[in-house]
Amino acid sequence: MQHLAPYLSATATILGILFFLGIVWWAWLPKNQPALHESAQLPFDLPDEFPREQP
Repeated sequence: MQHLAPYLSATATILGILFFLGIVWWAWLPKNQPALHESAQLPFDLPDEFPREQP
């Protein structure tokens, strides 16, 4: 098992990097941009939690 540990670690690292790069690639696809932009604006579209006091 000690001979396999470095290979398993390297394989997990490579798979993690590939998975991360796949997510980045997916996020930058032009067809996903409108949906991602709309999702990014959702917090700003919510009503204020507390009404502002009138001076």
